[in-house]
Formats: sequence, C-alpha cells, structure tokens
Amino acid sequence: MSQEHVVAVNPIFARPGEAVAVERYRMPIGEMLPETAYRIVHDEVMLDGNARQNLATFVGTWMDEYAARLYTESFDKNMVDKDEYPHTAIIEDRCWKILAGLWNAPDPTHTIGTSTVGSSEACMLAGLALKRRWQHARRAAGKPTDRPNLVMSSAVQVVWEKFCNYWDVTPRFVPISEEHRTLDGHDLAAYVDENTIGVVAILGVTYTGAYEPVKRIAEALDRIQRDTGLDVPIHVDGASGAMVAPFLQSDLEWDFRLERVHSINTSGHKYGLVYPGLGWVVWRTADLLPEDLIFKVSYLGGETPSLALNFSRPGAQVLLQYYQFLRLGRSGYRAVQKSSQDVARHLADSIGAMDAFELWNDGSDIPVFAWRLKPGHTDNWNLYDLSDRLRMKGWQVPAYPMPDNLADTTVQRIVVRDGLGMDLARDLLDDIRAATDFLERLSGPMPTDGAAPGFHH
Repeated sequence: MSQEHVVAVNPIFARPGEAVAVERYRMPIGEMLPETAYRIVHDEVMLDGNARQNLATFVGTWMDEYAARLYTESFDKNMVDKDEYPHTAIIEDRCWKILAGLWNAPDPTHTIGTSTVGSSEACMLAGLALKRRWQHARRAAGKPTDRPNLVMSSAVQVVWEKFCNYWDVTPRFVPISEEHRTLDGHDLAAYVDENTIGVVAILGVTYTGAYEPVKRIAEALDRIQRDTGLDVPIHVDGASGAMVAPFLQSDLEWDFRLERVHSINTSGHKYGLVYPGLGWVVWRTADLLPEDLIFKVSYLGGETPSLALNFSRPGAQVLLQYYQFLRLGRSGYRAVQKSSQDVARHLADSIGAMDAFELWNDGSDIPVFAWRLKPGHTDNWNLYDLSDRLRMKGWQVPAYPMPDNLADTTVQRIVVRDGLGMDLARDLLDDIRAATDFLERLSGPMPTDGAAPGFHH
C-alpha cells in the first residue's frame, strides 16, 4: 500500500503486537490503546500553524483558564434540548437580550433572537426572515413572489452568495471602487426595486475591516421610499463590528436606533471573544420575524421559540458567551477591544510609513487593516511574495485580490485579536521589515508559479 494511504504508528506508542500502520481512509478492524489513538491525532495536527500567529482569521483563538474549565464541564450540553438543559436555555435567552440592549433595540426584553453555530447560520436566518416578510406582503397585495432579490456590496462575505444560491434569491452586487470603497448609498436606487427583499450592510468588511456607513444607506433608502413608495429594510452583518462598535464607537448610528434596521447578526466567536462555534441574530422587534419561521419547543412546563437551522448543536459556547458578559462587562469589553485597536493602529501606522506600501484603511473601525504596494513601486515582487516570506517565520498574513471592479488591486490584511499584544506586534513588524528588505534587494523578478490568494474570511 502506498505511503500516502497509511498513517505510521511509532512502535513506542503502541502495545506489542499492535499495528504499526493504520489506513487513512478506512476504519481499523481492531482496537488500539487510547494513548496510541491520541498520539496519532496529536502528531497529525502538530504541524498546523500557531494560532497566535494566525493573522488571517477573525475567529478567536484564546480564552482564560476559567473559561476553559467551564468549557470542559459543559461539552455534553445540547443547546436544542431545552427540556434536559433548561438553565442553559435560560442563559441563551439572557445573552441575546443583552445583545438587543447593546444594539439599542426599543424594548430588548420583548424582541426575539437566537444563538447559532456561527454568523453564517445567523445570516441565513436573517435573510430568510427578509424573504418571508416580502413574500407575505406580496401575496397580500396579490403580486407574484417568484423573483426576489437582495442588494449588497460586491465585498460581502461568501455566506451571502450562499444564501442567495440556496434560497433562490437573485443577488444584486453594488460594485466597490476607489471612490466608493464600501456600500455607502451611492446609486442605490439603480439596484432597488419592488422585488428587493432587503439591503445588507456590513459592519466590518471582510476584505479590509472597514465599516459600511449604515446610516447613509438608510438615508438613501428613505429617499427611495419618498420617491417610489418602496419600503426596503436593512440587515446589518455585524459578524465582527457588532461586538466592537458598541464599545469603541458608541455614538455611531448603525444599529436598532435606525428604524430601517430590522435585524443584526454577530459572531460570538470573533470579537465576542468566545471559542469557535457561536453566532447570534437578533430582530429589532418580535413582529419582524415571521411566525411561520418559529417552531415552539416545550420546556419547564412552557414553550420557547426555536429558530436555528441546526437542531442538535453545542450549548457550551453559549455558556462561554455569558461568562464573558459577566466577566468583562461593558468596561472590560471596551478595554479588550481598545487594546486590539491600539495594536492595529500601531501596526498600520508603521506599515504605512514603509516606502513600499500604502494603507487601504488604518484599523480605526474594527482592529483590522489592509495595505497594498504603491503603484509602480516594483516589478520584482508582490504581496504574495511577502506573505510567503512571513509564513517562513510562522506568520499567516494573507494577500488576495479585491472584488470585481477592483480585481486588479491586491491587498494584504492583518486581523488583530485578543492575544496579539504590542510585544508580538513589534516582533511581527521586525519580520515584515526584514522580509521587505530581502525582497527589495532582489536583482530580478521573483518566480510567479504557485502564487495564489490567501485565506481571507
């Protein structure tokens, strides 16, 4: 059997007579010691990247020891089993009501929301609510419901393309440009019509971390309603920014203070500061979630709404979210996010001061920023080469093209999360400077074979 089809087992880990090779793609015939199975899996992932040096992902990679203890004590809790774990269900309810208050819902205790397995599921639920409300209104008016569309920036995260594909909604992408670097309300009337179920505004664009100006988008939709009578709602994809803006930009009007904002989602496992596997979606008022999307689940002699697409799912991360709310409070969250933003601004200022680069944005929204090579600076190397040099030092700093209309522009991006402090940031800057100096000394072009966009979700 070829080497790529087996996993070699070090004999020192196995008992006498135990197999020293295990097929990769078939279940073994017999048993092995738990220590042996543990060591095989442990060694398989040993060469994965160091999570603390992964500056590509928005997903949290660190929690404190008490959170880790709580996590191990609640691995077995199934979020959907509210009859068996009623107090976990109560805590879930508290969490989304806390978020509703954080996002300035008119009456946080009487709106509706749910936890999900990340923001992607939350986006699906919010999109479904937009589509279903539009369908109900169209049917009530005796109009067809077969051509719904959703308006969004060309820089949306791929989940929105998936939503449109899975649920038969036509995406209408508003292209970003040098002049309009986010969806900002410009020319929005050209994309909205009677079949538009809503507009997605992003609080923290995946490509760059920049906020889309939700209030300006709402004002543009207000003008469209005055001119045409079309009343188009907004969903705010706050996967990252909805857990940053309330603490760092509290005066920014992006949330339920704007009546046109019907729903907001966020990732608990991003700037919510929880381990992977948690998202949230909340509606401004309960009536904005159609009743026919809600399933009633009985527990504690009463009923609770069940909204999620997934049925059995972990309850542990919900408990971790509540732990963080209790542990940090508003002041603690502000301190953590401000620390990350300070690091991001320091990195951005330092990289922007280098001769080879110019900033696309500076990390003053969420603690994320992007830069590009100055036009005409060099033909010998590009940002993919810099990304490769940094990977040699363990840093994952992705380079990738911007979306349509800017596809000829390549940027590089750093996501600063809790765990990347100033000391590590200085080490990173030293490595960026060293890698850039190496590339600048090239006497000819770097080979281009194999250059590919890095991970940027």
